[in-house]
Amino acid sequence: MGVINVQGAPSFSIHSSESNLRKSRALRKSISRVYCLQSSSAAVDEPKNITMGDSFIRPHLRQLAAYQPILPFEVLSAQLGRKPEDIVKLDANENPYGPPPEVFEALGNMKFPYVYPDPQSRRLRGALAQDSGLEPEYILVGCGADELIDLIMRCVLDPGEKIIDCPPTFSMYVFDAAVNAAGVIKVPRNPDFSLNVDRIAEVVELEKPKCIFLTSPNNPDGSVISEDDLLKILKMPILVVLDEAYIEFSGIESRMKWVKKYENLIVLRTFSKRAGLAGLRVGYGAFPLSIIEYLWRAKQPYNVSVAGEVAALAALSNGKYLEDVRDALVRERERLFGLLKEVPFLNPYPSHSNFILCEVTSGMDAKKLKEDLAKMGVMVRHYNSKELKGYVRVSAGKPEHTDVLMDCLKQFY
Repeated sequence: MGVINVQGAPSFSIHSSESNLRKSRALRKSISRVYCLQSSSAAVDEPKNITMGDSFIRPHLRQLAAYQPILPFEVLSAQLGRKPEDIVKLDANENPYGPPPEVFEALGNMKFPYVYPDPQSRRLRGALAQDSGLEPEYILVGCGADELIDLIMRCVLDPGEKIIDCPPTFSMYVFDAAVNAAGVIKVPRNPDFSLNVDRIAEVVELEKPKCIFLTSPNNPDGSVISEDDLLKILKMPILVVLDEAYIEFSGIESRMKWVKKYENLIVLRTFSKRAGLAGLRVGYGAFPLSIIEYLWRAKQPYNVSVAGEVAALAALSNGKYLEDVRDALVRERERLFGLLKEVPFLNPYPSHSNFILCEVTSGMDAKKLKEDLAKMGVMVRHYNSKELKGYVRVSAGKPEHTDVLMDCLKQFY
């Protein structure tokens, strides 16, 4: 209801005479009619003064483009008109063997799902300490490594401060920087996907960015950062966040222990690839003690679910299974690489991860190739970025997955 303007209304008093009473009643009726008209007019104009909900949103977030995730099985199944088991999913670097059998047993016997989880994930951090050789006080667990990327930015970056991104690489760094109102300085990789360390040094000196995000092995090409390049960057006045999501497939030892020596190094790891727990979202990181103190203060208290911690602990209990699955995926990666080299319109890049990046050549359109394979029930990854417009990425799966992929590719030549 609008505001009724009663300025200038005649003042009156009620007297006992019948004449004045009639006048008073008439005046009240007149005022009542004016009230209704004024109210109706205000109600019509009211939408012009409504505050829209999105005006409460921070301005930089109103411009944010949503992250484009990989579609899950049930959505793909509906779109393709195929049963989930009839889809060969090689687009998200998931572990097709899944977790060790101990995980299913532990989840089935979970006793206290109605009790909040341990905010410090003490049991899991203890197991990770045994697994990595790094003391638990250096380790923080998150709801996937993605949560830790965002947590690092929230703790480190003021609005307007900058990060260095080295494309092509994992797109979550740029996305989370945008969420946190940070700037991004892009230092593209060399043609062989190695880091342009000299250019990084120039940017650090001129632009004074706060941190740099590096992935090794890099997603999407599978290249690793040389120790020499990493040491050069660690000497720069910048926080180095080293994402080792795929380190198990590289044959290179993790740099988690380095955080005890380098105050400007953070190392991130995940259970998604190694242990087949992508759907349960468990990641972890190694941090210098001078940094981890503040992340403990800022993180959500119950960020790792009871189910996630139970599953991760069970996965770590069967190290042989994890090693066998890793070895199987590495063997299949090498087999896949050899087969892709025989495809006349693909140029695959050697990889130290569980996927292979392929340049699509000979006039073949990469996006259309991805779409045509999807119609056949085989999912591979295509990127819309300028660096990777003409590329597709193929995850290493089981041998039978590779066979189906190759049969489909042969239909194009």
